[in-house]
Amino acid sequence: MDNKIYIYDTTLRDGSQGEGISFSVEDKLKIACALDNAGIDYIEGGWPGSNPKDAEFFQRIKSMQLNHSKIAAFGSTRRGGIKAEDDTNLRALIDSETSVITIFGKTWDLHVTEALRVSLEENLNMIRDSISFLNSYGKEVFYDAEHFFDGYKSNPEYAIETIKAASEAGAKCIILCDTNGGVLPSEMKTILDVVKNSVDTPIGIHAHNDSELATANSIIAVQEGAVQVQGTINGYGERCGNANLCSIIPILQLKMGINCVPKETMPNLMSLSAYVDEIANIIPNDRQPFVGRSAFTHKAGVHVDAIMKNSKTYEHIEPEAVGNVRRVLISELAGASSIVLKAQRYGVDLTKKSPETREVLKQIADLEKDGFSFEGAEASFELMLRKSLGSFVKLFDFKSFRVIVEQRGTDPEPTTEATMRVICNNEEILTVAEGDGPVHALDNALRKALKKFYPEELKRIKLTDFKVRVLNAKDGTAAGVRAIVESTDGESQWNTVGVSTNIIEASWLALVESLEYGLMQLAKKNNS
Repeated sequence: MDNKIYIYDTTLRDGSQGEGISFSVEDKLKIACALDNAGIDYIEGGWPGSNPKDAEFFQRIKSMQLNHSKIAAFGSTRRGGIKAEDDTNLRALIDSETSVITIFGKTWDLHVTEALRVSLEENLNMIRDSISFLNSYGKEVFYDAEHFFDGYKSNPEYAIETIKAASEAGAKCIILCDTNGGVLPSEMKTILDVVKNSVDTPIGIHAHNDSELATANSIIAVQEGAVQVQGTINGYGERCGNANLCSIIPILQLKMGINCVPKETMPNLMSLSAYVDEIANIIPNDRQPFVGRSAFTHKAGVHVDAIMKNSKTYEHIEPEAVGNVRRVLISELAGASSIVLKAQRYGVDLTKKSPETREVLKQIADLEKDGFSFEGAEASFELMLRKSLGSFVKLFDFKSFRVIVEQRGTDPEPTTEATMRVICNNEEILTVAEGDGPVHALDNALRKALKKFYPEELKRIKLTDFKVRVLNAKDGTAAGVRAIVESTDGESQWNTVGVSTNIIEASWLALVESLEYGLMQLAKKNNS
């Protein structure tokens, strides 16, 4: 290995062991391609000797053209008491036909005597024999020293003997594994100092996150001379997960100046994170460093005022460096700077001392006192801003609605019907529509009324989520509620908010603004 930090991704194997994560073969192939496009050096595809799905993955990946990444097959040292060439798992690794093979072996004497039930000497032979056997096939062999740090703390002499055995057998890199995720950074540094003086083979790090130190320990390992870092996208993994490559990569490359992925792929890191979350069917962690939606989001007015002058005041890197964006939230904590910056995004020119800005701030404070929240409903804020400034073009006027929910004795579910009167283009329209509930019925009735005037636009606007939160539960059934409606036009999505002591009215207010905003945005796109 040359003087470079190699990124070894184990999302497809270690990551898939996380609770609630299951990848199909197609999923694994898609993620492998995404990792290759991101410039990841090694992709651990799975354990071909453990299940048919991983065996199929290795068979199919051979026909795919990867531009950067090497595929690694994963397995264990031979079983005790047999020859390496007779071990079916080692044979399966050879049959996978990957150029890289990673095997793990026991470092902790407790595991050798209690889990494997072999002698300490036999375990050393298993390590030597397995690596020598794989090397005889011309493979690039990595050795994962499982439980290395716990093993070292239990029996340092024997732990060092295991990695010396791997080094003597010809492992290209020895990866020290904090398998239980309990090592402290100070311990990591101390132990690595000993390891560096014990073997000449390059060292790597594989950290788990049970103490929320996997990223920190991985960085310390690099500072102590590790040349390979293993981890997963978004920190997936068993129990609390593995070291998160979405944090490790930008720390190494942007903060430490260490080249680990191609420079041109770094701005795609956030989209890679989101893509893997989507395939895994995992809700993205908005607060994840670097790639989370909230990573460069500002709420306090003092912060916003400062970043408008110099983004370095409250941002440790430029968000665009990892494909993220700066966001400003509007709330009762917002100052004039927040309003000005937000307005700029909407193409509205305001100043901090203008009366319009002060009026918007007052409206926000008054509305949030009543239970409105614009943090998760930026579309409602933009509508309020434009209405305050007189730049909003009203598309329709609401006159009245009525919702009837009827439960017939023989019907399995209630029937909901909404009747509505609106005025559009000086024409009064009366519509009646049914739905699966009050909100759905109101949505259908309003769309039916506006369909004549905005037929194509309404086809594109779809309600995708609906949430209701009780604001003051102590008031019981008289409590106020906040309704959030999420919508999309197929290209972008937006949230709107409504508040009332009546859940139907709160939902209606959010629903109306959702359509108003969607129609306004589509009109802009059509005119641009």
